[in-house]
Parts: sequence; structure tokens; C-alpha cells
Amino acid sequence: MNVENFANPEVNIRELGVYEGQVAVDFGAGTGTYTMLLAERVGEGGRVIAVEVQKEFLTNIKNDATARGFKNIEVIWGDIERSQGTKIKDAIADVAVVSNVLFQAEDKEGLVREVKRVLKTQGKLLLIDWKESFGNLGPTADAVVSERTALELCEREGFVVKKTFAAGEHHYGIVLYKS
Repeated sequence: MNVENFANPEVNIRELGVYEGQVAVDFGAGTGTYTMLLAERVGEGGRVIAVEVQKEFLTNIKNDATARGFKNIEVIWGDIERSQGTKIKDAIADVAVVSNVLFQAEDKEGLVREVKRVLKTQGKLLLIDWKESFGNLGPTADAVVSERTALELCEREGFVVKKTFAAGEHHYGIVLYKS
């Protein structure tokens, strides 16, 4: 298997456009790959909030942040699918990342609403997900959320598409604005 065929977080973050001093939220942070990249981009004057339901991932993110000398990362154990489940204040974030999470969410609308709640007006969402079931590495075929379905879901919740892009051989990427 060629890892380059999978989503490249550095390239995807460039597609989003993240700047020094911004507040970023990584919804369903997992292993923290996007969290660390966001922390580099926002710098010491910015802040990254990593939200995850699995506590061991949060411990790993915190340890990785400490090892790398990042003081701008906050970890939150929270429910990204429930209103106020992230415990983040309303309209605080400039950017949000939801990567390989949508297909797992039981309440997809709830997830998109929670992202919208924490984003500032004109805040940007980077949504990345599997475009297909890929062997045993991706979601099962019935769990895949098509790009069209993801776009429709986000647009129903008031997001405006800025661009779509190939986020890897097996992933799609969408950058949206909160209107």
C-alpha cells in the first residue's frame, strides 16, 4: 500500500488556509495529526482545540504537544454530535477541521450544527471524508457519505461551498464558509 495515495494532511491544511493568530478546532481529533499541523500554522498567538470522545487519544495528543513544545493546544473530552457537547463557546473559531469523522457520526446533522455553532461568521470548515469503501482500511460501503450528500448536509445547515478538491486517492475534501 502506498501511503501517498491517502489523504495528505499538510496539503489539506493548505487548501483550508490557516493563519497566524487564529483559533482552530479539530473535531474528532483522533491521533492529533491535524491538531499538530494547525498548532504550527496558528503559532503562539493562536489556539487549537482538539475535541475527541476517546480519552486515550486526548492523552496522546497532550503528550505529543508537550514533546513538540506546543503551548497553544487545548484538549477537550466531548461529544461532537450534540449541541454544546464540545463545551466550546459560541462563535469562537476561525477554522474547523472534520477529517474522517462524518462517516462515523450517528447524528451527522448534529455534528454539522455543532461545528457551525463554534465557528465565527465567515469561519471556514475543512471537511474530509472517504469517497469509497477501501478494503478494510476505510468505512464499510454502507457507511460511506458521498461528497454530494456531505455538500447537501452542510448547505442545509447554512454553509457555503468555497471549493472542493481531491484530498487523496480515496478521500474528497470540501472547504466551506459559515454564512
